[in-house]
Amino acid sequence: MTLIRSAHPADAAAIAAIYNHYVASSTITFEEAEVGADVMAVRIAKVISSKLPWLVIEQDGKVLGYAYASKWKERSAYRFSVESSIYLQQEARGRGLARKLYQHLFELLRQSGVHLVIGGVALPNDASVGLHRKMGFQPVGAFKEVGRKFGRWIDVSYWQLRLE
Repeated sequence: MTLIRSAHPADAAAIAAIYNHYVASSTITFEEAEVGADVMAVRIAKVISSKLPWLVIEQDGKVLGYAYASKWKERSAYRFSVESSIYLQQEARGRGLARKLYQHLFELLRQSGVHLVIGGVALPNDASVGLHRKMGFQPVGAFKEVGRKFGRWIDVSYWQLRLE
């Protein structure tokens, strides 16, 4: 059975393991060094202390992925906008779990009064572009050659979803 629940510090190692796969093997994240469980626990705590959700999806007690919302910008007027992030274990992709996680995340955000969700997608990434389109995000622009990883320049497209 699949369960979506709030993350807690004990999930940090499993979350770091999922994330570190993408750090080491892809341009999906611009992080270049793997993240330890202790650092991930701090990141989880920061999101939760900001009164924003960090969710995990698990099956038979094993974390298969996670999604969270973080502040878009620190200035006060941005307080109704968040940035979403989502990562799944490689083996868990293609099973509709990302859609379920995002649906749950967006419902919590709606209930808390969030107006706009922003998603950044490092390009190329057909799977993430497809997910954001399915979830109703609209493309709003792209930064060209904004990051450099594995010896090449990477573009990032930005997407937005109005929750109200």
